Amino acid sequence: MDKLCIAIQADSPAEMMERAEQALHDSKFMELRLDSLAKPTAALPKVTEFLTGHRDVVAIATCRRKAFGGHFVGSLTSEFEVLLKAAEAGCRIVDLEVESAEEAKLAQLAKFREGLQAAGTALLVSFHDFMKTKGLEQAADRIAVFEPDFVKVVSTARSLTDNLAVLNLIEDRSLASHVVGIAMGEEGLISRVLGPRAGAAFTFAAFSDGTETAPGQVTARTLLDLYRVEHLDQATRIFGVAGNPIAHSLSPLMHNTAFRRESVNAVMLPLKVRVLDDLLTVVRELPLGGVAVTMPLKQELLPHLANMDPLTARIGACNTLRTGADGKLYGFNTDVAGVVRPLEKRLKLKGARIAVLGAGGAARAAVFGLVEQGAEVFIVNRTHETAVALAKQAKAKALKQELLKKHQFDVLINTTPCGMVGVKQALPIAESELNAALVFDMVYNPLETPLLKLAKERGIATVSGLEMFVQQGARQFEIWTGKPAPEAEMQRVVELALRKRG
Repeated sequence: MDKLCIAIQADSPAEMMERAEQALHDSKFMELRLDSLAKPTAALPKVTEFLTGHRDVVAIATCRRKAFGGHFVGSLTSEFEVLLKAAEAGCRIVDLEVESAEEAKLAQLAKFREGLQAAGTALLVSFHDFMKTKGLEQAADRIAVFEPDFVKVVSTARSLTDNLAVLNLIEDRSLASHVVGIAMGEEGLISRVLGPRAGAAFTFAAFSDGTETAPGQVTARTLLDLYRVEHLDQATRIFGVAGNPIAHSLSPLMHNTAFRRESVNAVMLPLKVRVLDDLLTVVRELPLGGVAVTMPLKQELLPHLANMDPLTARIGACNTLRTGADGKLYGFNTDVAGVVRPLEKRLKLKGARIAVLGAGGAARAAVFGLVEQGAEVFIVNRTHETAVALAKQAKAKALKQELLKKHQFDVLINTTPCGMVGVKQALPIAESELNAALVFDMVYNPLETPLLKLAKERGIATVSGLEMFVQQGARQFEIWTGKPAPEAEMQRVVELALRKRG
C-alpha cells in the first residue's frame, strides 16, 4: 500500500473511473468517494471492472452521510449496504464514520463486519471535526472501541500549532495501530506532508486542482513533486516560509528544487502565520531548521533572537531564521544580498550613484546594504519626511521627487509595489525621470514590469525582481545548508512558474 491515497470524487460513475485510471500515474492507492454520486451503487460494476483489471490497486470505499460531512442522503442501513457491495466489488478498505458505528445496533455492526471479513476487506473508522482541533485523543479512543484495522482522526487547523496535536497523536498511536491523522485547512498542510514521516499509515491528496474532497487538500502531484512525500524520513530537516497570505509563495518551489538538486535531505513548507507566537511554538516543537520570513514578521521577530548579524540589527528587520544546535534562534537579512549581488555582477558599487524609490521595508535593506558597499545612495519617496528619516539612519541622502530629473544616476531601484500584479499604479516615476544607466525593479510579478519595459524601450539595461528573489533565496540556502546554492536551477523553476501564472 502506497503512503499517498488519492481521493476521487465525480459527478458520474464514468467520470469517477476515468479519474481513477488517470490517478494510477501518481499512486496505486485511491479513495473512491461514492457519496459524491447520486446513485453510489450504480458505479460498482465499473469499480469491479477497474479493480479486476488493476490487481495492484488498493481502493478505499467511502459513502459518508451528509450529517457527518459527506454527501450521502441515505440511511445508516443504506450506507452499510453500499459499503458491503463496494467490498464485494473489490475495494480493500471501507471508511465508516465513528458516528455511524456508534449509531448501529450491535447485531447490525456484527453482520456488517462479517460481510467485510468474507470479502477480505479491512475496516477504517473515521472521525472528522470540521470546526477545530480539540479532543483528538478522545476521538481516537471512541474509534478504538470498535477495534478497526485503521484509525482515522481528522480535525480542522485554526493555527499552525494544531498540526503539532495531530502529529503527536500519530506518534503516540502508530505503534499500536494503523493511524491516519490530518488537520484540514490551509494551516494544516504540515500534517498532510509530515504525517507519514511521523508514522501515519498514509496521507490523502486531491486528484487535481478543483477536485478536493476536503479543505486544504493539495494535489498528488504537489505532494510528490514539490514536497517529495515519498522521500521524507526522520532525518529530513524541515524549513518553512512564514507569512499571511502565503499560499502563492514561490519560496517552497525554489528551495525544494535546490534541496533536491544538491541532494540535501530537507523540505520547505508554506506556513500561514496569523500570530508570531504560533510560529515560534512550531519552530521549537516541530522543530524547524530555519524559516524564511515575510512582512510584518520581519520586525516582530527581533526580540526573540539569541543573536543576529550586525546588518540585520542596523536595518531592524530579519527575513531569515536559523535554529542553532543549541535550539536558539539566529537572525539574518538576505534581502541585502538580493539587492547587492545582482548589482555587483554589473558594476563597481563603491562610489556608484544610486537612487532608491520608496522608503518602506524593502527600501531599508537596499539602502543599508548599498551604503555599506560604499555607494552614494539617494532616497526618493512620496512622503519626503520618511525618506529623510531613513537617510539619517542609514547615512544616505534624501532627494525630493521634483528634483529627481535634474540628477543622473548609475542605478535606479524601485522598491515600491508599483507595477505589481493587482496594483493599480504602474509606474513609480515619470518617464522624464528615468535618468539612469541601469534600472532595477524589485517587483517580480509580472516578470517584465511597466518600469522595466519602459527602460528597455529607452535602451537602458535592466535587472528584474526575479533575480533579487533568487539571490536572497540563494543566500538563505547557504545559511541553512553551508553549501553553494544552485542559482541557475533556482532561477529556472521560479521563472517557469511565473510564466505559467502570467
